[in-house]
Amino acid sequence: MLLMGSTLAFAQDRSLEYAVKATYVYKFAPFVQWPPQAFDSPTAPLTLCVLANDSVAAVVDEAVRGQAVDGRPIVVQHVTLPLRNVRCHILYVASPRAATLSQALDAVRGRPVLTVADEAPGGVAGLVVDLVTVDGRVRFEVDLRAAAENGLEVSSKLLALAIKVRPNP
Repeated sequence: MLLMGSTLAFAQDRSLEYAVKATYVYKFAPFVQWPPQAFDSPTAPLTLCVLANDSVAAVVDEAVRGQAVDGRPIVVQHVTLPLRNVRCHILYVASPRAATLSQALDAVRGRPVLTVADEAPGGVAGLVVDLVTVDGRVRFEVDLRAAAENGLEVSSKLLALAIKVRPNP
């Protein structure tokens, strides 16, 4: 009985963590400037691609439902590897596997895509935002070089909230 209770508490903690991270992902959008050619029109939707297991993907769907950024509705697209002909403005990779993350980042490198990952292993090139858990709280790190390589500008307001900012040399 105690084991079942602790499993349930862990599942609830994970579910809350997924919900917080899903919310972070789309809340980054107002603090990022995409080049004009990233959108087909001034009212085109912002596409959030999710590479994650079903439980995380469902939480992202729920968090984003009905949301908009700068008058653009947010559309969620679930993707799998290999990423081919996928058009995203934000790519959220909720996989701790370095190979999965590297393959996803390589597919969008140099394109106007805000890349966000969940607890990425160190040294992964091309990742703009890494969601990390510190003392039980979700925080994030930002890599300005990766953002610049993808043609994105990150607001100083967002950078002020990051626990770590890697500069663009």
